[in-house]
Amino acid sequence: MAKKTFEAALARLEQLTEELASGDQSLESSLKKFDEGIQLAAYCHQQLAEAKAKVELLEERSTRARTSERSARRSV
Repeated sequence: MAKKTFEAALARLEQLTEELASGDQSLESSLKKFDEGIQLAAYCHQQLAEAKAKVELLEERSTRARTSERSARRSV
């Protein structure tokens, strides 16, 4: 994966899950795919945590802006 994106990582994780569920893999191949899946899951988890933090920051800013706007209206 050149530049990993959440969507690409998730798609690969789904592909690995299907391949492992088929049971057609050798033990060695299954272990490699499982390891790759663990790494992809960790990457996706990190990306989701970062996105959640950004959303929370934006919500906080929005709340502060609305509060400031209301205070400004009352003082007029």
